[in-house]
Amino acid sequence: MANQEHLKILGQGVAVWNKWREVNTQIRPDLSGANLCRANLSGVNLSRADLSKTNLSRTDFSYADLSRTNLCMSSLQQAILRGTNFYRADLSHADLSYTYLKGNDLRWATLSGANLSAATLSACSIYAISAWNVSLEGAVQSNLIITNQDEPLITVDDLEVAQFVYLLLNNQKIRNIINTITAKVVLILGRFTSTRKAILDALREEIRRHNYSPIIFDFDRPGGRDLTETVSTLAHLARFIIVDLTDPSSVPHELAIVAPYCVVPIQPLLMQREAADASKEYGMFQDLQRRYHWILPIHCYQSSNHLFLSLKKFVITPAEQKARELETQKNSGGSWYNKVDA
Repeated sequence: MANQEHLKILGQGVAVWNKWREVNTQIRPDLSGANLCRANLSGVNLSRADLSKTNLSRTDFSYADLSRTNLCMSSLQQAILRGTNFYRADLSHADLSYTYLKGNDLRWATLSGANLSAATLSACSIYAISAWNVSLEGAVQSNLIITNQDEPLITVDDLEVAQFVYLLLNNQKIRNIINTITAKVVLILGRFTSTRKAILDALREEIRRHNYSPIIFDFDRPGGRDLTETVSTLAHLARFIIVDLTDPSSVPHELAIVAPYCVVPIQPLLMQREAADASKEYGMFQDLQRRYHWILPIHCYQSSNHLFLSLKKFVITPAEQKARELETQKNSGGSWYNKVDA
């Protein structure tokens, strides 16, 4: 809750407040949870203040100092934020809908989970901003500055692609990212049913111990995006793919769509109890193996311990060998595809 003494001082006006801040530099103001709706705080010094869960809707913060301020889960609907300093401010999960932001310093700020629907962002500095899962529906974006103050000025018109564009311009960073993706990412496909979740979770940890970066895709989890599109995107990022065919549901179907267009080693797994019926139950998968040589033979395992003990020899090594083979084919200009068996 807000400190009532601090609220009282702020209520005396911006000039009084700023003078108090100059004298009491060691005090971190606590205005959390307060109702400051429609206040005129133009030019106010609220740096390092706690404004979390505060109602700041329709407030005028023009040319205010909100650097390093905690604005987490605050409401700034329809606020005027012209020339405001948000350097390293925490705006995570804040409501900035219909807010006017022009010429603001948002460098190193956190906007993850924030609502910027119908907001106006113009000429803001967004270098090193953290902006995961930001809602930008109907937002107007223009001239967003993605470079730091000591670098040549570069602007974009889309917050979501700003970090990516900056990385493209920074050769060393983008090279490190590409190398990490192509050499380290392993996509694990399967179903996280109650009986399979423990094994797949443990497989992820074991893959991590072999110095890879595992990504798990759960076919049972609903989502708004098309499953095939999602799998295809993740597959193109992977060094190789591990697919658990035990109780597979839609996994073989998704791979039948992805495999022809994504030339990445695919290592299928199958728990031993189902191996006897594999030729009948996974006939479609065997057809895929004949058509696309980057789909490796099924590795059957008896238990989670058996899988982990055999992981290096029967999963990682064959997948890495196939990855190197595909790289050689690509570099030599050879065909990516084997002929389909007659």
